[in-house]
Amino acid sequence: MKAKESHVHFDSKVRECSNFTVREIKKVCKEIGPRPSGGENEKKAQDYVEELMTPIADDVKREEFSVHPIAFMSWVVIDGVAMIIAAILMILSLTNAIPAASNGFRIAALAISVICVVLLLGEFLFYKEFIDFLLPKRQSSNVVCTRKASGETKRRIIFAGHIDSAYEWWFTHLGGGKCLVTMIALGIGSLALTLVMSIISFFLNDGIPATVMTVIQAVTIPVFIAILFFVKWDLCVIGANDNLTGVFASMAVIKYLKDNDIRFENTEVVAVSTGCEESGLRGAKAFAKAHAEEYAQEGVETVFMAVDTLHDYDYLGVYNKDMSGTVKLDKQACEMAKKATEICGLDIPYASVFFGSSDAAAAQQGGIKSVALAAMDPTPARYYHTRGDTADILDMKTIETGLKIMLETAFLFDEQGLRDEY
Repeated sequence: MKAKESHVHFDSKVRECSNFTVREIKKVCKEIGPRPSGGENEKKAQDYVEELMTPIADDVKREEFSVHPIAFMSWVVIDGVAMIIAAILMILSLTNAIPAASNGFRIAALAISVICVVLLLGEFLFYKEFIDFLLPKRQSSNVVCTRKASGETKRRIIFAGHIDSAYEWWFTHLGGGKCLVTMIALGIGSLALTLVMSIISFFLNDGIPATVMTVIQAVTIPVFIAILFFVKWDLCVIGANDNLTGVFASMAVIKYLKDNDIRFENTEVVAVSTGCEESGLRGAKAFAKAHAEEYAQEGVETVFMAVDTLHDYDYLGVYNKDMSGTVKLDKQACEMAKKATEICGLDIPYASVFFGSSDAAAAQQGGIKSVALAAMDPTPARYYHTRGDTADILDMKTIETGLKIMLETAFLFDEQGLRDEY
């Protein structure tokens, strides 16, 4: 049975659940506000989800985990400061300001540049916890809400959105996605130039080549200074779309099933509100670490759908690649979600998270078959990680369509499980 066949007034029932989603988002935005990863407001929001879902789900659990919340984006500041030092050392070396120390300056600049590249690739591209131990630790949590199967559980589908919100990305606020992309390109380009020139300078360190490299290196310093302002640490955004839409749309799936007295015989439906996604997918990582082996041992076919930023209808997509395109999500899960969009009468393309990541990447890497559903302009959108991401710009059409896709995915999974083709 398809989801749209589950109730004679399916569209109106989905609209009720979409209204629930919007209502709860507005409530959290108004009464709790911004929710920094691992902060008190994130905890309050998780408290609220737990309270809200206790009478709706069969089982609601709070799963605590430790996190170093500011570590993920702190590498930007560390790299910025370090590269200013590296650039100055390179200029001192190329101008031979202190002849006896020139080689030492080159070696130091090269070493600093390599370390900065490692931080860039490790922390941002691959979301590794390289510098977490250097920064303060806090407690965060995931809230796991379950609607149990009426009989033996043979399948499990998990919908997840993250409850925390990001510190503002200042350049996106100033000039939108294009400004952000420009600054990222300048920053990475300046880092690459410094690295390359620090190597070249061992072989060409006088005359015209040295003069040209000195000028180029001097130009990179303002870029490195600007990078220090990439994150506005004194302003955490509301995050109504990114990603309260994912949190409460996931909860709305369980609400739809309860309100319409639908219980799958052999499929368990789970909605997870993850913490600390904005600090490097830490909540989803903790969830996968806690459950992947358990799920594998019990032999219950399990799939995880991350739902993130249901706002830009024209960019609604099933994501089969994640973590800046470096992680392939599960082919069968992606095929299933794609088929669900077709059941909804949509022609939605596969998409790739080419910049950043979603909780699906962490779940996939952690051993749970995953797919992501999102609807955000990949430029990225002007509201992305800015003070403009408020409840005032919620888009009901996108939320409702996203919820229909999620429901069709659940019904399809219950009926057929994971398959290579549908």
